[in-house]
Amino acid sequence: MKIQHSVFGNFQDKDISLYELHNDNGMVVKIMNYGATITSITIPKKEDGRSELVCGFDTFENYFSEEYINNAPYFGCTVGRYASRIKDGQFKIDGKTYKLAINNAPNHLHGGIVGFDKKVWPARMTSTEDIVGVEMSLNSPHMDEGYPGNVSIKVNFLLNNRNELTINYEAETDQTTPISLTNHTYFNLSGFKETIGNHTATIEAKSFLTPDETNVPVGEVTMVDGTTADLRSGKVLEEAFEVLKTGFEHYYVFDKDENILGKVAEFKDNSSGRKLIISTSEPGALFYTGFYTSEELKRESGSQYGKFRAFCFETSRYPNGPNISNSPGSVTKPGEKFISTTVFKIKW
Repeated sequence: MKIQHSVFGNFQDKDISLYELHNDNGMVVKIMNYGATITSITIPKKEDGRSELVCGFDTFENYFSEEYINNAPYFGCTVGRYASRIKDGQFKIDGKTYKLAINNAPNHLHGGIVGFDKKVWPARMTSTEDIVGVEMSLNSPHMDEGYPGNVSIKVNFLLNNRNELTINYEAETDQTTPISLTNHTYFNLSGFKETIGNHTATIEAKSFLTPDETNVPVGEVTMVDGTTADLRSGKVLEEAFEVLKTGFEHYYVFDKDENILGKVAEFKDNSSGRKLIISTSEPGALFYTGFYTSEELKRESGSQYGKFRAFCFETSRYPNGPNISNSPGSVTKPGEKFISTTVFKIKW
């Protein structure tokens, strides 16, 4: 196993670092410290060469292209201070209303205009005999994008020889504040040879949060029994797309104990046989199949992005959690520690 470091670009007179994590099986994960962003995950092909399994770019400049900024798909980044949408860009804590940026009208999305995905994270490499990794940290000041409290965050990316990429999140605050962190990587297990239509998706959840007319949950739950959204026994996505014309953008509530790390989902590319197995300590995840991703976006090597070309599985606290009563762990208090783990395991 090994880890490599190089300069990937420059942002506001700061060098941006790219870290390459290599395991002994040929799996390589690349992460830059702008946005604590996964830019690439590759594995060896059976015949020859390598397969790229995620959306991203090989040059720093392409993360600032007009097409990318206008579409804002958040490829591979760490999202915060609060993942997904907050209704009407506001919430109350201890009777006080806090107003956030409306960057996904009429709602607040993924931490605001300059969320954690647009910050430079100081980083340090870590390694043991069995693991290579990089730890990235960030300080989010009081009223950053409208959120109360000074918050310190650490995100650890760890790769082992079981082909598991583990992401550990920690955060502490000096004031009660909403915190929900996730990684926004888009996967295509075919190596972008095909759409994700020939992927079988299995998600261990009997319900999802019901969105309102602005696509934000407000507290109601929909049971998946008898619906196209029931993925407990596995479903080929192209069959689901025949009914769900814009695909999935569902926050699934998992059938497991809260805060306990456990398997929640499995995805299989039926052409190559490759699998992605996901375990998490989070209460649920937003499963998004990329309907609104721009067809103008592609990797420099030619991998085509766009509608149904990749999927996200954003493990997190409830979207709009600060406004939903009894939403688990959506608010962190002083003296508490926000802790979260998600593991992406690839089989080929």
